[in-house]
Amino acid sequence: MFLLVGGTRPEAVKLAPLVLALRARGCVVRVVATGQHMRLFDETLAAFGLVADVRLGVLEGARTPAEVLGRLVPVLAGLMPGHKAVVVQGDTTSALGGALAAHYAGVPLVHVEAGLRTGGPEPFPEEMHRTLIGQLADLHFAPTAAAVAALAAEGVAGERVVMTGNSGIDALLWMHARLRSDAALAAAAAAPLAGVDRRRPLLLVTMHRRENHGAGLDAVLAALVVLSDGMEIVLPVHPHPSVEWPVHAALAGRPGVHLLPPLGYPAFVWAMMQATLALTDSGGVQEEAPALGLPVLVMRGVTERPEGLATGNARMVGTETGAIVAAVRGLLMGEGLSAMAEPTLPYGVGDAAGVMAGVMVERFGRA
Repeated sequence: MFLLVGGTRPEAVKLAPLVLALRARGCVVRVVATGQHMRLFDETLAAFGLVADVRLGVLEGARTPAEVLGRLVPVLAGLMPGHKAVVVQGDTTSALGGALAAHYAGVPLVHVEAGLRTGGPEPFPEEMHRTLIGQLADLHFAPTAAAVAALAAEGVAGERVVMTGNSGIDALLWMHARLRSDAALAAAAAAPLAGVDRRRPLLLVTMHRRENHGAGLDAVLAALVVLSDGMEIVLPVHPHPSVEWPVHAALAGRPGVHLLPPLGYPAFVWAMMQATLALTDSGGVQEEAPALGLPVLVMRGVTERPEGLATGNARMVGTETGAIVAAVRGLLMGEGLSAMAEPTLPYGVGDAAGVMAGVMVERFGRA
């Protein structure tokens, strides 16, 4: 029996294909929802026809990573006995909690999306989380050659590392195909964008990173005020008060700006399919946009996903107001837009979950 631990929407996106691949091979899989982002986690699983087998209710009122971790580890530790392996994904507090609980219980730990590194303290606390998980994991599923190299540089033995591609691309390509073939699903996914003026360019914006709270966010919002005069801006607003309140204060009611609640997975993929370009500090969007031929501007100073930069589908712009405005307007004027809009697959071709499931069955057995 395998135990998969997750709590955020990106974790649900990237773990769902693995759940399906393991169950298709006859494996018994239990999915634990930590409650870090319960509604978004549940809704995303549902898009793949899945539900969590265990839903924890211990995070009510927890606001900081320390509070989340302190509550999760003891509860997760009690779920560990009887499992062949525990799987965590990425770099969230839920992932670190699952990793610590598995290590304390002596249960083998599998890390999906292992080996991503910036080489510095940012992003905080994600870089710390994934580096610590890398020290605890028994099996590392690295998405790219760069991730494999980063693990090797940290002394992780080669037999513990498998390059798999990114299961988020599995999910994206599957949902993209469904949206193109299922008219009812596409209509439901398109509904949140009903008020968008399609005669103007569409800028899809996502921002939530802790390092961008405060002055960085204020600078981004100032750029969006300027850019809203010439284009439509769709911004699903992260519910964290440090994001939600400043965003609404700066942009609510402004013509051309569409402040939406967090979108379900089909709706967000649909929004990427319709957008002219994306402006983001999200790791997942950096991976997804190149596959769709969506040019992406990254509002960060460093990235653990350099592959999109190397293919030319992504550019780093930071959070300075003038730099963001200049980059967006330059692309809209055709400065390199066609090259950035060429679809590429630097993060895998959509078969990662099958590779992972095959390795897990070989190493741990099915039941």
